[in-house]
Amino acid sequence: MRELDQLLVAYLENHYDAAADADKQAFQALLQLPDPELVSYLLNNQKPEPALQRVVDDILGRPET
Repeated sequence: MRELDQLLVAYLENHYDAAADADKQAFQALLQLPDPELVSYLLNNQKPEPALQRVVDDILGRPET
């Protein structure tokens, strides 16, 4: 899915290197999810488990709360 690829590549290029180790691990965990689950988190506004939520928010450009 092109939209999904664009979101993930943008995060990888712009934020991954500066991310905390826990966020890097969460990003890697996101990449291991089945596509339908990943799509639901990134494109359908479903909430992932708390350990992944921070990275999902970063990928989507949401401000930290």
